[in-house]
Amino acid sequence: MRIETRARARALQALYAWDLRGGEPLEKVAARVWDDLAVGPDERKIAGLIVRRVIAEGARLDGLLSEVTENWRIERLGAIERSVLRLAAAELDIGETPTRVVIQEAVRLAERYGSPESAKFVNGVLDAFARKAGALT
Repeated sequence: MRIETRARARALQALYAWDLRGGEPLEKVAARVWDDLAVGPDERKIAGLIVRRVIAEGARLDGLLSEVTENWRIERLGAIERSVLRLAAAELDIGETPTRVVIQEAVRLAERYGSPESAKFVNGVLDAFARKAGALT
């Protein structure tokens, strides 16, 4: 498995734990999760970029995601789906990885940690998110 793929899974684990804990700073939750899992420095570096973008731009990204989740407020989504969407929105916002790669990896994470239905939902939301942002035509 590629280091970027593993790092995305680490970022997802941190975002999911943070989502469930509520109120605790994301950077502290991420550090604790990664320490517990003995995550190496290369994975931490990549996962940390995503987590820091969620910290810096989370409210804005949640707002943009809410605009494309028809009939669903972001806080009403399941924790896995919400965490995967935040991870992918942050990575798309960073802009260093091709859009289709980000979406494909997010769909895989949603299916692995959620369900096939989660994967379909994430795919649809991220496709709409990327199109609205002009990253897909």
